[in-house]
Amino acid sequence: MSGAAGGGGAPRAVLLDALGTLVALEPPAPRLRAELARRGYAVSAAAAEAAVRAEIAYYLEHHLEGRDERSLADLRDRCAAIVRRSVDVPGLDGATARAALLASLSFRAQPDAAPALRELRAGGLRLVVASNWDCSLPEVLAEAGLAALVDGAVSSGAVGAAKPAPRVFEAALAFAGVGPGEAVHVGDSVTNDVAGARAAGVRPILLLRQGEELRPAGTPSPSAAAASARSGGAVAAGDPGAPVIRTLAELPSLVLERG
Repeated sequence: MSGAAGGGGAPRAVLLDALGTLVALEPPAPRLRAELARRGYAVSAAAAEAAVRAEIAYYLEHHLEGRDERSLADLRDRCAAIVRRSVDVPGLDGATARAALLASLSFRAQPDAAPALRELRAGGLRLVVASNWDCSLPEVLAEAGLAALVDGAVSSGAVGAAKPAPRVFEAALAFAGVGPGEAVHVGDSVTNDVAGARAAGVRPILLLRQGEELRPAGTPSPSAAAASARSGGAVAAGDPGAPVIRTLAELPSLVLERG
């Protein structure tokens, strides 16, 4: 690995954040409004936005409780109850609110994700997604068409701790079969990804996409905001303390040895 990427030898594995890095969430409020309308319940755009904000706040606080299929189902029921109370539409039942909420959550791959993952894999690197997410993370990667391009995924819900805590990184390292000094971690949050990786002994790389700048701590990045901030990430102002890339297309040349 080049000195510009933090020194040390070439890595054997790359750990990657999910939301904002590999995947994006289509704006859910318009989709929620459309899904409710399709089921016969009319809500305003403002009401849909308010419901999504309330659901996100609850999800971020409780996402670690989605550790397996049964607990995830319970978490989704509770998130749907938040939506139901927020929109306050007569006759809207829990099952319908749940179905509309889940249908409103549509993830797609970032345009630069698949090409970068293919090049990294061709270079012999192990690729593991390490993200603040419930246990459905592998399904989301499959939905986005990325599951076959990585070796596996480790979610905070499955591990029982959220980044920047080291446990997510440690679990991802164990999955990859490498030590901390043999991996890099790529993500879009200075707090969760850069500081978290460094605390786990992993070299961080910050993804700061075109049009994004470092902002005051606690301010969600545009990618996180556009994705309803379900990852809870934030980009801090000042020196990020890690190499910065503007697109995942820059990642292979940064981490692969070139003969």
